Amino acid sequence: MPPSDLPIPLTGPDPSHGSEHRPLRRRDRRGRGIRGPVLPHDLPAWATRAEIFDDYVLAAVEQLERRWEKELDGTEFAVEDVPPSDPAPWETAGVHLGRCHPAQAGQPARIVVFRRPVESRASGPEDLQDLVRDVVVEQVAHLLSRPPEEIDPRH
Repeated sequence: MPPSDLPIPLTGPDPSHGSEHRPLRRRDRRGRGIRGPVLPHDLPAWATRAEIFDDYVLAAVEQLERRWEKELDGTEFAVEDVPPSDPAPWETAGVHLGRCHPAQAGQPARIVVFRRPVESRASGPEDLQDLVRDVVVEQVAHLLSRPPEEIDPRH
């Protein structure tokens, strides 16, 4: 095989330039162009549905904490994809949108919103945001033993 027909390594010393390394050769496989993100990272459409849902929960919690800061001090808020398959003994059958865990034995109070059941009941982004706020308000009301209308008059 003549020297010109030898396979060229992707990196390594170039005999014509001494001990310098050649850059990696890149190729455009199948002519589709260089692959990269479809959207820039700074556009709103870049966020995933889960991230958008988390933002809705955070916004609802921030609104409530302004009014109920003292009562909600130390309360943890969380988002889980689906409720656990073993419901608590006091819960009725059906899929729950959220769950309230009162503080006990050194553990802080915790409110969990279940993303997939809430998303499946919403007809659009505005409806989803309203439904998330309603679920958070209902769980806070349950935690504080007050009616939801007292927690948020818009409920």
